[in-house]
Amino acid sequence: MNLFTFDIEDWYNCDFITPDFNWEKYEVRIYSGIEKILAELESRNLKATFFCLGWIAERHPQVIRDIHAAGHHIGCHSYQHELSFRFDRQGFKNDTEKSKKLIENLIGEKINAFRAPGFSITEQNIWALEVLTELGFEYDSSLFLAAHDYGGFQSYGKAEPAILQLPNGLQIKEFPINIHKIIGKSIVFSGGGFFRLFPYFLIKNWAEHTDYLMTYFHPRDFDPNQPMIKSLPLMRKFKSYVGLKSSFKKFQKLLNDFDFINISEADKMIDWRTARKIQL
Repeated sequence: MNLFTFDIEDWYNCDFITPDFNWEKYEVRIYSGIEKILAELESRNLKATFFCLGWIAERHPQVIRDIHAAGHHIGCHSYQHELSFRFDRQGFKNDTEKSKKLIENLIGEKINAFRAPGFSITEQNIWALEVLTELGFEYDSSLFLAAHDYGGFQSYGKAEPAILQLPNGLQIKEFPINIHKIIGKSIVFSGGGFFRLFPYFLIKNWAEHTDYLMTYFHPRDFDPNQPMIKSLPLMRKFKSYVGLKSSFKKFQKLLNDFDFINISEADKMIDWRTARKIQL
């Protein structure tokens, strides 16, 4: 099962360091990025899940309308792209609910899928998953199954869709980010800076040897001319800008070599009665 997803945010949203949400001051590049992605998917008759920021829905609604008009599955990626664990429970609920309603009002459909910025739902803030069920979400794709800058969720076990049984008595269907182990170290290769960093022959080999592949791309991943945020720490800067010049050709190779479906399509294919259930 190869899943095809995008996180819809603009180039400046790779900054989790600076507590500055005055985004109006930045150059707008999201329109050209979305146009490029949608044109490529249309040429291949591919449908993806697009996790969209509520801030983008509010300030650039045409971006969301264009994605919806192209027939893609739309999910929520928070309102202001803040790491989930930086909120308390009520703050997270307010941010997520605001985003969900903004997107739903734009497209006239219920939003049923969520992804946290920075994959920032961890074992320490499981309450965020409870909040998602309270808001009516059916699917989550926030769990990163290896250690990373913002935590990770290493107790999940095998990378596969599963039903999370939550402390509030409710449940949610999880589509985690898959990992690949090299010499005992867990890495992720199917999106973002990891995808841009590794040579394509390795990505193809790893993808061929996994039963479950979750991709995650951003418009900025294919924009070599984007401005650089100079205040980022050196390692974060490397991860944010490595491989931009060759990334779109690598992306096209991936689409040539593999078949993909979105989360909504995958949900219909999975027999959830026999799926793994994880008690949290």
